Parts: sequence; C-alpha cells; structure tokens
Amino acid sequence: MWVRSTMAYRASFAMMLAANFATTFLDFAAIMIMFSQVDALGGFTLPEVAFLYGTSCVAFGLSDLLLGTAERVGRRVRDGTMDVLLTRPVPVLSQLAADRFALRRLGRVIQGSLVLGWAVLRLDLDWTPGRVALLFSMVLSGAAIFGCVFVLGGAFQFWAQDASEVQNAFTYGGTTLLQYPPTVFGKELVRGVTFVVPLAFVNWLPALRLLGRDDPLGLPGGLDFASPAVALLCCAVTGLVWRAGLRAYRSTGS
Repeated sequence: MWVRSTMAYRASFAMMLAANFATTFLDFAAIMIMFSQVDALGGFTLPEVAFLYGTSCVAFGLSDLLLGTAERVGRRVRDGTMDVLLTRPVPVLSQLAADRFALRRLGRVIQGSLVLGWAVLRLDLDWTPGRVALLFSMVLSGAAIFGCVFVLGGAFQFWAQDASEVQNAFTYGGTTLLQYPPTVFGKELVRGVTFVVPLAFVNWLPALRLLGRDDPLGLPGGLDFASPAVALLCCAVTGLVWRAGLRAYRSTGS
C-alpha cells in the first residue's frame, strides 16, 4: 500500500530518491576531501576505505529500508497507537516494518552499491569464488546485524518510551564508524564494537581478510568468517528481547 502510494507521485518520488542519494553521498565526499590531503588513512588507501564505506552503507541501507521504522516504537507507546497493532492477527514487528514503508531509502543502497562497485574495480585483488561469497555474506550478515540493532532499540523503548536518540547512536552512528578503518580508532573502542555491540562483524573483520590486512586486536583468523553465525545469534537474542518488550508493554488506557 505504501509503495503504491509513493508511486502515485512519481516525480516526487524521483526527487526524494535523488535527495536521499545526494545526502548520503556527502559522507563519501568528506572521505574524498580527506584523501585530497593524504595518501592513506590509518594505513588504508582510498579504494580500501571506499570498500569499507560501500559495504557498511549497503548493509545499513538494506536494514534501514526493511526495519528502520522500528525507531517509531517509542512514539507509538506514548500515544497509545501500539494497541492497534496488538489487536491485529499479524506479528507486531511485521506491521512496524511495513508501516510508512519509505521506498526512497533505496537511495542509500544505490549510492553505497556504486561506491562499492568502484572500490572492487580499483582494488588489486583476485576475486575468487571464495572472496565473492565472503563479500555477499558480509553484506547480508551486516544487514541482519544492523536490523537486530534497530529492533533491539525499538524493544528498549517499551521500557524507556523515549530513547530513539540512543538507538540512533548505534545505528546511524555505527554505520559512520564502520566507514573508516579500525586502525584510526582506539583499541578499547574496537573491542567494544567487537564483543559488546558486534558491529565489527558487519564489515571490519571480513574486510580485513579480503584486503589482506592485519587485525589490530590480533584475534583468531576464524572470526573473519563468523559474520553469518554472529548474525544468527543476534537474531535469536533480538527475538527474545522483542518478546520481553511486548510482554512489558502497558497501554496508555486512552
């Protein structure tokens, strides 16, 4: 329904898509400006940083497209409209995902895909079937991990009721973090996004394997391939937390 509503005004949709594309491209423009002054950033060249940027942007864009509306849970809890979703014979999370579905968010996915494609062409790598499989696994697992962060943030709002900015710190802030090499950050921060909020499995660890770079934490090499397993674990934990949040929900009574 929301897609049909959007496509009823195609010129408006095209302009919104272009605006979304241009807005997200500003992040990469800032990276290019930095590289106009330096040859490497944390030991990484422009194509390597573009590879990190592209994988992070595409993974986040897919999760934002499908589950980004989970950040509205707090608003629904406050105004009581969550009750409407609970009365329908459809999973609440599915209804939230479909609510005000914004097809214009494809602009981020398209922009990230173009940067990723450019980086793949510029990188001096032998793209074997194994490397290609790892790349696709990285993007899909990253989208699942980001999606879990969106849903966990939404579940937290059943208790906090107004914590969307906390959620944004891990979603929008997380994708910005992953666009840069882990070598430019302190080891404590890298450990935090590896073992506490496992965003490093979105692209840092598998990308280091693809690019032939050393892990700044010196972790076992097998973790570079652990993104699918981490994504499945995150989905399991997210499902439990989401159900707990629904059980804790108390209607406004209005």
